Amino acid sequence: MSELPNPVVIGHRGASGYRPEHSEEAYRLAFELGADLVEPDLVVSRDGVLVLRHENNITDTTDIADRPEFAEYKTVKTVDGIRHEGWFTEDLTWAQIATLKCRERLPELRHDSVLFNDRSRVLCLADLIALIGEEEQNHGRPLGMVAEIKHSAYFASQGFTMNDLFLQQLTGWGERALIVESFELSALTDLRERGLNAKFVYLIDEEGSPADEVAALGEDARTYASYATPEALASFAPAVNGVSLAKSFLLDELGSARVAAAHAAGLLVYTWTLRPENAFLIPENRGHGDDAHHGDWRTEYRQILETGVDGVFADQPDLAYEARAEFWAHHREG
Repeated sequence: MSELPNPVVIGHRGASGYRPEHSEEAYRLAFELGADLVEPDLVVSRDGVLVLRHENNITDTTDIADRPEFAEYKTVKTVDGIRHEGWFTEDLTWAQIATLKCRERLPELRHDSVLFNDRSRVLCLADLIALIGEEEQNHGRPLGMVAEIKHSAYFASQGFTMNDLFLQQLTGWGERALIVESFELSALTDLRERGLNAKFVYLIDEEGSPADEVAALGEDARTYASYATPEALASFAPAVNGVSLAKSFLLDELGSARVAAAHAAGLLVYTWTLRPENAFLIPENRGHGDDAHHGDWRTEYRQILETGVDGVFADQPDLAYEARAEFWAHHREG
């Protein structure tokens, strides 16, 4: 795989701070703004096509609620223990989903992005692979993706094997940089055992427990937080190549120790998600204005980079790219 800068800047669902997430416009803009990789979330259609959506509930991120021909598909489901009402990808064929348009998920915070609602259709994995190939030619530099396998245990209960579908639909990817991530360790170890040429990264959330462990162990499943200690992080080697921590784990007093312990065990460390709006910054970095205004994101991003993290997911890749450049410049001067 091609070598990429360190720390790598990953466009979180594209440039999702500026355009509706997972849209063609968001992905193309991410690369234009300096992202090295982009992150697609993968869910599944009724006929087994991997669809780029953060969740299988597509009520808030598409125009489906305004489409009367889909009214009969509205339902209630429990996904990974959480009740959801709306429209779900696994109830629709890819031909149906491909007619839907992308919409901004956070309209109350990202007013400018709302202007791009309904301009781009929903994409599938094959669409993104072709797009990345085009953008690599356009920009003349190596690009890649961080593919997140979503809800493997849930989709298995619905009759879908996400890893089989992923391997089948990677056609045309070639030797570009590929990272596969999941909140379910079993999904990653399965793909690794099957010989996929990728790096495998385990996602660790702030709260809750891994869905695959809950499915297997019930109340005995460990919490994500129990996996986020320096000692526990080191234990993931060599099952995976790295871990990706919710950014709060890097902004507390153990942040650097967590990264150091993982590095000592030979693991890469990523973090999510860098966002400049006050709503997402830790309290001491929030500025004047409402939740939509940008606070002191420079300080927060610098605090994260100082831990030695290997990659950052960012909704606004240009800001992360700028922070990385400033970080490099400071350390060269030092």
